[in-house]
Amino acid sequence: MRLNKFIAQAGVASRRKADELAKQGKVKINGAVMTEMGYDVKEDDLVEVNGRIIKQEAKKVYIMLNKPKGFITSTRDERDRPTVMELVTDINERLFAIGRLDYNTSGMLLMTNDGDLAHKLAHPKHHIYKTYRARVSGQLSAEKVAKLRNGVDIGGFVTSKAVVNVMKQVERSAIVEIKIFEGRNRQVRKMFSAVGNKVMDLERIAIGELYLGHLMQGHYRKLTKQEVDYLKDC
Repeated sequence: MRLNKFIAQAGVASRRKADELAKQGKVKINGAVMTEMGYDVKEDDLVEVNGRIIKQEAKKVYIMLNKPKGFITSTRDERDRPTVMELVTDINERLFAIGRLDYNTSGMLLMTNDGDLAHKLAHPKHHIYKTYRARVSGQLSAEKVAKLRNGVDIGGFVTSKAVVNVMKQVERSAIVEIKIFEGRNRQVRKMFSAVGNKVMDLERIAIGELYLGHLMQGHYRKLTKQEVDYLKDC
């Protein structure tokens, strides 16, 4: 990146003013005065303006990924399983997942390098509902649905009230949508297990008012400004 652009993007001065500062000998690269206007700043260069070290603020990136089953949300895995980082191929910024989806769960995963937003969205006090579509074994009676809606004990922790709608019920299984705002480890699976039903397939289809839509598994897209603003205002 050209020196004047680097200085401008660091918020120090405009590109024209940056050139003037360099001409005046007020810009140093790695301790040496730099007057070359067209110098390209390298990744490991130390840039000083008026005796102050400047750095570029990392560009904030926000993406939605449709995670397939068989991937973990960590940046690396000691068991050498594939990670979601392998699916994000053309973004240079170092991203991390907001919340988690377990290995055998597919669906919406938000990723960013905005630590403040990630912390906010991960905290249950903000009551941002996550919507899941599950295929579960057996029958889901009205009694079981009522228990799920009111909160169930999943091993020393009673879940908060959930929004539960049975979409389809056949003899040996049911399709159900469930909305929760907590994010305990494997919470949805444990909730259904608590009422006697095993989750056979689980997909997260929405976070708040953001929906997965037609985004294909293994693919991702950048969030729109409106979507980012919505998350920040939640």
